[in-house]
Parts: sequence; structure tokens; C-alpha cells
Amino acid sequence: MLEFMAGAFGAKTAVVALWFAALFAAERFRPADVSALPLHGASPPGMRRLLRNGALWAVNLALSPLIVLPVTAFAANHALWRPSWWSGLPGLALDVLVLDFLIYWWHRANHEVPFLWRFHSVHHLDETLDTTTAVRFHFGEVLLSALARAGVILVIGFPLSSVLVFETLVLMAALFHHSNLALPAGAEAMFSRIVITPSIHWVHHHAIKRDTDSNYGTVFSFWDPLFRSKSRARRVLGMTIGVEGRAEETLPRLILHPFVAA
Repeated sequence: MLEFMAGAFGAKTAVVALWFAALFAAERFRPADVSALPLHGASPPGMRRLLRNGALWAVNLALSPLIVLPVTAFAANHALWRPSWWSGLPGLALDVLVLDFLIYWWHRANHEVPFLWRFHSVHHLDETLDTTTAVRFHFGEVLLSALARAGVILVIGFPLSSVLVFETLVLMAALFHHSNLALPAGAEAMFSRIVITPSIHWVHHHAIKRDTDSNYGTVFSFWDPLFRSKSRARRVLGMTIGVEGRAEETLPRLILHPFVAA
């Protein structure tokens, strides 16, 4: 089991790292929102932002093999229920669908439950969007998410392999839909019928509360229309990103934010 965990975690890390590098470079060569570029690159505000997001990511990378993965593996090994017919590739596909359904509701809870929003708002305080926003989360949210995920794994019986496949898909999807990459309008419209695209998710980061509290989907785009949480707003280049009524904070203040937020 330890060898499997190490190998699977290494494969997941390699795939996500390559995808991150590709999108990080592509969005700088072909940005959708040119007005965000001063916050992306070599300017002092841009460098401070990248270092801030990178530091939050580094903490979570350290927590993953130390806490998150062991908790997930423990839950998978002590699952309470798993029918024999729920296996193979059909079982994996069903696992991915159910896990994405559950993460939709977890994401929605992070906006609707004040205690959870204290942690999740650290992600939303970023005042522009690119691939680094996708990995900018408070470590408290990461730990709470791990515990919530362990609970559903215990109850439903998701195997560790399915969880790792889904987590890889989630990270790749998040990097994609947070990115500032310009996509052909026709391609984005086609993709958005099935998966979350930047045009959908950027509205979720609009610094208007009614838009922030919408478009909760992570991988698939059909949950929001189904549960009436899809925003009617459309992405507009230059739209204000962040949290309505709040400004971006320094790294120390972001770390303390959930514990001192009003």
C-alpha cells in the first residue's frame, strides 16, 4: 500500500506539474484579459502576488503527503460499503461523477456556511485570475476538505485509485478554468457544455456577491443549471475580481484571515 501510495502520488504530481507549466506559459503568451498582465509578471506587484500565491501553495504541498494523503488512504481502507457491481472502468466513471457532484455541494457550502467561508475567502481575495489562483488556498480549508472527503469515502466506499484519479482531474480542471488563457470563442462555447471553462469560472470570481455565490461547478458544468446556481452574468474582460468590499491582503494577514475576519 505504501508503495502504491508513493507511486500514485508521484504520478499525480508529475501530471499536474506539467499541466501547470504548460498553462502558466500559454496564458502569458496568449492572455484573454490583457488588463491583468501587470499582476502576472515581472513588475513588483506581479512578483509579490506570485510569491504570495506560491507560498500558500507550498504549505499545502507539504501537508498533502504528511496529512491529506494518509487521511484519505485510511478512509479508503476502512470504507463501510462498496457493492461488487461498482467496479472496473464503469465504476471509475461513476466514482468521478459522484465525487464531482459531492464537490459541487462542498464548494457551495464553503460559500454559504460562514465558518467555511472564512477559510475559502482567502482563495477569492486574489484580485486577478491565473493558474496560480487555482492553487492558492488556506491550509485550514485544505485540512477541512480532507476531513470532509474522508467522511464520504468511508460512507460510500470510494477506492483510493478513484480518489487519486478524481483529484488529478480536479487539479487539472481548476488550473484550466482559473487560467487567463485566450480560447477561441467557438471552442470555449463547445467545451462549456460539458466542463467548467474560464468564461464560466471567472464570473464566480467577480467581486459582486451574487456572482461569487454562483457557478460552483468544478469539473462538469451541468450541476449549476440543474441546481439553479448558474449565474446569468457573462464574463467581461476587465471585470473586477476579488471579494466585494474587501481588498487583497499580505501573506501574513492571509494566513491569519480566517481567525480574524469580520
